[in-house]
Amino acid sequence: MGVNGVNSNTAAQTYTSDYAAKTSATEKPETSASANGSGVVYEESKGSDKKATYSINKMSASQRASLVSKMQADAEARQSQLVSMVHKMMSQQTNAYGQANDIWKFLASGKAKVDPATRAQAQADIAEDGYYGVNQTASRIFDFASALAGDDVEKMKEMQKAFEKGFAKAEKTWGGKLPGISYDTKEAVSQKFNEYYKSKGVEE
Repeated sequence: MGVNGVNSNTAAQTYTSDYAAKTSATEKPETSASANGSGVVYEESKGSDKKATYSINKMSASQRASLVSKMQADAEARQSQLVSMVHKMMSQQTNAYGQANDIWKFLASGKAKVDPATRAQAQADIAEDGYYGVNQTASRIFDFASALAGDDVEKMKEMQKAFEKGFAKAEKTWGGKLPGISYDTKEAVSQKFNEYYKSKGVEE
């Protein structure tokens, strides 16, 4: 290369260094930040914001209305499920109580007979820890309501109303009055709801 080549390279390096130094001294903070890479981070942040856009925002008004309608129908179906379940369970509990105590009209009418074995089983079923006893019946109702509500306080309130509706329906089925065990069960279910609200810091 020769001496001239070396001198040429050296001069170029010196010019580059001097230019960089002058540019650095006069550069605005924003440009410097860009040179340090923060500009790239900002662009990525904007990109991530776009990715966070929910798909529902892209729906038309009619599509959103349809979705809301579907969600409302689903909520109503869930409440209906609980009403039906409570009505059925309270009726079964009442039936078991009637078989255990032989006091209900359908027994007195002679349309149904309760043999000793059936009566003994019914008495076991409505015992304190029996399948149709207060504790187990209340737990099944509350657990079912919780499963439908998905740990949502507002939905749990709706489930509690559905429970009361189902209970009233059972009362109507049995002539307006259920045996004492059913009201004890209702109280136990209400207590479970209250404890749930308390655990969430909500006053009922």
